[in-house]
Amino acid sequence: MRLFANMIFLLAFCLALPAAARPSHMPVPRPAPDWIISEWLNGNAKTLKDLRGKVVIVDFFQLWCPGCNAFSIPLLKQWEQTFAPEIKAGKLTVISIHTVFEGHDYQNPDKLKKFLKRKRIHHLVGIDRHAVGDRVPQTMRLFGTRGTPEMAFIDQNGVIRFQEFGGFNVERAERLLRKLLVAPAASDRSSRLRRQLGARK
Repeated sequence: MRLFANMIFLLAFCLALPAAARPSHMPVPRPAPDWIISEWLNGNAKTLKDLRGKVVIVDFFQLWCPGCNAFSIPLLKQWEQTFAPEIKAGKLTVISIHTVFEGHDYQNPDKLKKFLKRKRIHHLVGIDRHAVGDRVPQTMRLFGTRGTPEMAFIDQNGVIRFQEFGGFNVERAERLLRKLLVAPAASDRSSRLRRQLGARK
């Protein structure tokens, strides 16, 4: 009985850990697509165009995802404290997208609202829209995410500079975030990059 209990505990502990980091199978850098959201919580709707000139952290999550609860949600809370001056100054925005591709009946908007309240998540949260008959939501397809948690950084010019699935090296990601925050909002280099990446489509 004790052996069985220990096995259950070990299994639960492993499930609570985020998956090992895996870079996006989509190219980075690349122009960010706009998200397709069925409902916004904690604020008014925002498009990527609305956020031009800001660095944007996008966290793709599910409320029942162990890695989200153990890794990405606590990390966002930490970064919201670390980068509070940049958020207040309008240089940085945090957005979470509830991108449900499993457990659709359970992970519904009502449970999400209770989850956000319980977790004290106050930043803008969008519910990823599903096309009729498709169990995979539309923004998940557009960003090419592998699952949850997955996080992306979008620079001031709308270019994805970071996208990884699962747990990742937080120090390395934070260094990149600081670098993006001090970069010029509309540099000639970024403008050229967007044109070059757009021409590859």
